[in-house]
Amino acid sequence: MEFQTTDTRSNLWYDARLGVEDSNALMSNNVMTKSAAEFLVPAGTESEGSGHGAPLDLGALAGKPLLLLLRIERVVEQESLHVSIWGSPDGQNWGTQAIFWFPQKFYSGVTPAALDLKQRPQVKFLQARWETNRWGRGIPRPQFRFSVEIQEA
Repeated sequence: MEFQTTDTRSNLWYDARLGVEDSNALMSNNVMTKSAAEFLVPAGTESEGSGHGAPLDLGALAGKPLLLLLRIERVVEQESLHVSIWGSPDGQNWGTQAIFWFPQKFYSGVTPAALDLKQRPQVKFLQARWETNRWGRGIPRPQFRFSVEIQEA
């Protein structure tokens, strides 16, 4: 099913699932990607276990609605990836709970999500953390290649 349409009057792309309209967007994997994106987990990151990305200073993005894109490029069968997003006022104290969890993923693909930081004005830094799991036969360690992209919604 096609969700994107072109508005011939203004030549803007509109994504009905995300309610996003932008003339500077590039189409990638059926999800809009702006050129000024930041990464909580850099593109091409490979992981064989649980871990976390570096803290990202939000700067001008603090207090704004954000679009998060979890891109899984490679995954082996019988394993899962569960990514959470943590917020901090100073880049040191992350609290005891994530401010957002992506659904647990088992396959490659792109998962978009909205995170409205207008409801959390104290958050100035974000960090992605992930948990991996592997079951069944074969290689005992999970193997993922993925990224978490962040941009203004």
